[in-house]
Amino acid sequence: MRFVANVREQFVTRPVRSYGESHFSWFRKFAAAVSLTLFTVTVAHAEPVTTEEARAIAKEATIYGFPLVDSYRVQYSYFIDQHNADYKAPWNTISNTARVFTPEDKAIQTPNSDTPYSFLGADLRAEPLVLTVPKVENGRYYSLQFIDMYTFNFAYVGTRATGNGAGKYLLAGPHWKGTVPKSIKSVIRSETDFAFVLYRTQLFGSADIENVKGVQAGYKVQTLSEYLGKAAAPASATTEFIKPLTAEEERKSLRFFNILNFVLQYCPPHPGEKALIARFAKIGVGAGKSLDVNTLSPDMQKALQDGMSDAWTELADYKKSELDTGKLSSADGFGTRTYLKNNYMARMASAVLGIYGNSKEEALYPAYFVDGGGEKLDGSHRYTLHFPPGKLPPVNAFWSLTLYELPSSLLYANSLNRYLINSSMLPTLKRDADGGITLYIQHTSPGQELESNWLPAPEGSFFSVMRLYWPKAPALDGQWKAPTMQRVQ
Repeated sequence: MRFVANVREQFVTRPVRSYGESHFSWFRKFAAAVSLTLFTVTVAHAEPVTTEEARAIAKEATIYGFPLVDSYRVQYSYFIDQHNADYKAPWNTISNTARVFTPEDKAIQTPNSDTPYSFLGADLRAEPLVLTVPKVENGRYYSLQFIDMYTFNFAYVGTRATGNGAGKYLLAGPHWKGTVPKSIKSVIRSETDFAFVLYRTQLFGSADIENVKGVQAGYKVQTLSEYLGKAAAPASATTEFIKPLTAEEERKSLRFFNILNFVLQYCPPHPGEKALIARFAKIGVGAGKSLDVNTLSPDMQKALQDGMSDAWTELADYKKSELDTGKLSSADGFGTRTYLKNNYMARMASAVLGIYGNSKEEALYPAYFVDGGGEKLDGSHRYTLHFPPGKLPPVNAFWSLTLYELPSSLLYANSLNRYLINSSMLPTLKRDADGGITLYIQHTSPGQELESNWLPAPEGSFFSVMRLYWPKAPALDGQWKAPTMQRVQ
């Protein structure tokens, strides 16, 4: 049908300047007849997709594609749009942020405010990159999280994964077949042409920020040719990056599918997904395809729109039945392709609720969307979170509890400028009579003597996320359970 539309556009509706109108009229009739013949052949030999099937495929493509489209939105703001307030640096350049995130940081939902970030957008089409990390003093946690365009975590460098010693690592794209220099500690492969490297460096309080800056100064990146002192590799083709949707538009606009098509150009097809990609092609979704929704019938446009809506309805059901109940956790939604085993709904939910979360070995994220009675958290109520003696989160690095307001899923601006309570604050927290610790999550102060343990909440809806960095075995195997958040009656 798209071919027919193109024929009609080229030969029927477009004027032919070299012919008079009398010459053109017969050609218009001839072309119309040809297009009618083509239409008949199309119907006879290729059964068109029904609106019911198109709706089902649109739902599947939305669930599959949301992490790719939303990640593109973030990285467009970080590495492409220099006029964006969240812009960091050009591709293949490290940007260090020598502070923790605040409510002013709006590109990534549910950001961590424990570790100053460094960012690297890696364009691996022309040649690999050499990433250098410094020696980091013992006791300070740091990590490099390698994320591909699907949002899979495909590698780690840092305290848990490789230790705190210095090293050089080669980050290569899917098509590179060169020689690895002997000085390289290991090769890290991305299955997509672009990758995102998210650096985290532990901060032990405001007085420690200069030490963090010193660590960040040791993070280096070079193209392989620059590292070897050779001529640069031929540049990749100039790319006109498509403008992303806003986070709100991603839920409703049919442009979503065109952005997905753009991103898929840089994601070589995985053998295990060939049948799925072929199914998506029935509605015009695929690498480099152009889906002009204006050429679709109103019924087909509605089918695609309804399919998108169906995906978000299924996500809401998944969150309510699986995440809010504690049946599943962050451990089920972040990780490698192999680990996630084509669980596209888990991948979508993770992207919506906290894109770029760590794999479970690196960090766990017990989340609080409801209280112990199953009711949604709201600042019109008061809540407590109690850790009995000896039952603090078991970690090798550190833990924290961070609060986010809804619907933005961003940090909540408050008079204390306190967005979390973490293990670095333990010496300042007030202990219970039994030696345990109770945190107070509410909109108004619990009183001066308890303010050290107060995590301010907005007047309306919110949720909280606990982070366990480099969790110990009891947290990974379920022996330790995060306490429930209790509403104060």
